[in-house]
Amino acid sequence: MIIPKLALRNMLRAGVRTWLNAAVLSMAFVTIIGAQGLYEGWDTDVSRLMVETEYGGGQYWVAGFDPFDPFTLQDAHAAVPTGLAAQVEAGRAAALLYVPATIYPGGRIRSVVLKGIDPGQKALGIPSAALAGTGAALPALIGSRMAKAAGLAKGDTVTARWRDARGVYDARDLTIVEVMQTGVQSIDEGQIWMPLETLREMAGTPGQATMVSLAKDVPPAGAAAGWDFMSIDVLLKDVRDLIGAKKIGGSIVYVILMFLAMLAVFDTQLLSIWRRRKEIGTMMAMGVTRQRAVALFTFEGGLNGVFAALVAALWGIPLLSYFAKHGMTFTGEQADSFGMALDKGLFPVYGAGLVLSTTLLVFAVTLIVSYLPARKISRLKPTDALRGRTS
Repeated sequence: MIIPKLALRNMLRAGVRTWLNAAVLSMAFVTIIGAQGLYEGWDTDVSRLMVETEYGGGQYWVAGFDPFDPFTLQDAHAAVPTGLAAQVEAGRAAALLYVPATIYPGGRIRSVVLKGIDPGQKALGIPSAALAGTGAALPALIGSRMAKAAGLAKGDTVTARWRDARGVYDARDLTIVEVMQTGVQSIDEGQIWMPLETLREMAGTPGQATMVSLAKDVPPAGAAAGWDFMSIDVLLKDVRDLIGAKKIGGSIVYVILMFLAMLAVFDTQLLSIWRRRKEIGTMMAMGVTRQRAVALFTFEGGLNGVFAALVAALWGIPLLSYFAKHGMTFTGEQADSFGMALDKGLFPVYGAGLVLSTTLLVFAVTLIVSYLPARKISRLKPTDALRGRTS
């Protein structure tokens, strides 16, 4: 216990120099925790939105369907298997039918996907109930982004043209009965939602669907011939890969901050050894081993990490708590610029594991940087140190 007590006394006696180092280290401390918490909150928020509104407990895709390949849409439909149909009837899943189409808002041409959904479904967070009891022959539901891009509003009519299962083109007027507000772009942009049975009749695909989305927390119904099951992990892989890439990009900033902070600690330790060379010589002359002298100065440098944690707690906890409670707010355009599902508020998530791992990282790096100049003591002769020489 002698070394920790002596190291603590020496650090406190250093005064302003100690607290300046702690302040610099605390900035890196709070920045790392804050940024990582922001990414964790982003991941949590996006996953929650996608699961609640679109992915549910997973999806069954008809074989050959690729949501990123528009050429697969025309033939991406098949009869819903008995097992999945039972889940749909029980309200534990929602059948969806995709039909590529073209609309002509204001004399312009715009490619869209007509999506059929049961107005009474409860499996997904899409406000499909707006499609029921409207009195319109062909009611349609669109998102706010789609409405803005196409210049449509509630109550407007727009002509849609599509090709049915027999390859025959047809055109009808759709009535926009509702414009939904959603943070999930994948159920909004370039999409028009219609009652499932109505779209089946229009496309000539009775009893068929493109996919079946299970309700949240509903387990898979098992294998279905001609259908591929996509788990939540598979569906969210692209989103999580993107957030992971963002984390890697952010780590460059962490490295720069840590480098600047460690440079300050290194210089302070080097200066401290040079100024206290006579003290080191006296300690060795009194029988203190080189290893204990090295340990003393290394431990002193390591205390910078401890003091940094204390300083970071003083100003970091209030700041991060504020953001965790109130989040970061965005306008609609700012939220859309992220390129994925996002509410107008983003709430960081700070787990105990994140705080603990960051603390250990800062402390470990501080110890290593403190040891580098301190190891010079192991080659120092006591007589040279007493004369004020360090080499």
